[in-house]
Amino acid sequence: MSDARALPPTIRWVGEVDGHLELLDQTRLPHHLEVLQLRDVDGVIAAIQRLSVRGAPAIGVAAAYGLVLGMRDRHPLPEAFVATVREVATRLFAARPTAVNLRWALDRCVGAVRDEPTLARLFHEATAIHADEEAMSRRMGEHGKGLIQPGATVLTHCNTGRLATAGDGTALSVMFAAWRDGVRFSVLADETRPLLQGARLTALELAREGIPVEVLADGAAAGLIVGGEVNLVLVGADRIARNGDVANKVGTLGLALACAVRHVPFYVVAPLSTFDAATPDGRAIPIEQRDATEITEFQGQRIAPLGVAARNPAFDVTPAALVSGIVTDVGILRPPFGTAIKTALADVR
Repeated sequence: MSDARALPPTIRWVGEVDGHLELLDQTRLPHHLEVLQLRDVDGVIAAIQRLSVRGAPAIGVAAAYGLVLGMRDRHPLPEAFVATVREVATRLFAARPTAVNLRWALDRCVGAVRDEPTLARLFHEATAIHADEEAMSRRMGEHGKGLIQPGATVLTHCNTGRLATAGDGTALSVMFAAWRDGVRFSVLADETRPLLQGARLTALELAREGIPVEVLADGAAAGLIVGGEVNLVLVGADRIARNGDVANKVGTLGLALACAVRHVPFYVVAPLSTFDAATPDGRAIPIEQRDATEITEFQGQRIAPLGVAARNPAFDVTPAALVSGIVTDVGILRPPFGTAIKTALADVR
């Protein structure tokens, strides 16, 4: 296959409310295309935890469908329906607590069934969330595409494309939109240790779109930025606090610091569903700690000495002061972010 669009959908619901959820298993990419068929909430939780589905927007959509599957297996009395939805939602939220889109989607589903406590209403809301995420991806691409100038070298971290969302992506949607408009540029994709989402997924998406991409060891990025070889850094986000602090895949903070030294524009791309008005700043964002074996082992083989421990935070927090702007589905937010975020969230309510 030579076209990124030939990849199976990242997320697809098959049938009506009695159907099933299909997820492209991203742990098998880039060399194997395997689609998971899930019919219960336990399968969705496991897929989120093992990163078969990943990326904040995609996790939110998967969780909404997971809620449908979880409620379909239960038959609560009407007066207990909402309480049971909350119970299943709590289990789903615990799967990956840093990604705020997960909570956003679940809260939206709970709110939808308060006045109409039926499985049909819950399914309708899940499909609406899916459609909304697709539309938000398109709008982010259009709002941000002007940031990429002809001949630029753009650096990105982790995976923020079709594999991370229900649409074209977040940071990668900006690149796809610019490329479709005839802007020619090249991309440096951080390999993104320890699970190599950049090498396995971002490089796959960009190459299939025909966008020139080179994979970069994470530790090389700062030197290239400070050395003047990067014109723009575009990253995604898993949660953005009320003041504009950004939680994203671990390694993002180092890029922002290097950009500050060289005055390279550092932009975050994320839908408004990634903003968390209840979190005042980055210190209040929970950081997921993943299994140490992701660091101490590689493809099932021990690479660290026996008895040596490892620390494996999945995310770090970039202070708002290091962010040039945040590309959202309603436009580009610029400092001071506290005011800009408050206004943007108020406008969509």
